[in-house]
Amino acid sequence: MASCGGMGMASAASGLLLTPNVTTTAKTNTSMVFFPSKISNNNNSRLVVRAAEEASAAEPAPATTVVAPEGGEAPKPKPPPIGPKRGAKVKILRRESYWYNGYGSVVTVDQDPKTRYPVVVRFNKVNYANVSTNNYALDEVEEVK
Repeated sequence: MASCGGMGMASAASGLLLTPNVTTTAKTNTSMVFFPSKISNNNNSRLVVRAAEEASAAEPAPATTVVAPEGGEAPKPKPPPIGPKRGAKVKILRRESYWYNGYGSVVTVDQDPKTRYPVVVRFNKVNYANVSTNNYALDEVEEVK
């Protein structure tokens, strides 16, 4: 298998440049591959693929600083978490659920307010499809103490 000059496949693909009839005088570390075309009668036309190392990889990244917005306002605080905490015991209130009136423990709660069923609950008992987890809406679970 051919290697790409020691670069990973993702980094080699990100720096590809396709140009016809290229002559280069740059002093960067480049590798060129020429693909002659058998279809074209013109001997001048050819496809050149050149992979160059990115300049940003050689230079250190500049330090980023957090600048306070004008007016001296502090950054917005995080909103409070929604739903029951991870590991909490909950009772299932969804009537059509296999685990209706059953108890399970919360695995995760998606904090995106647009998610329809953000609460993932794991049960000790499996359903008919041999599944032991399910997602529920916030109003379909009730935290028990």
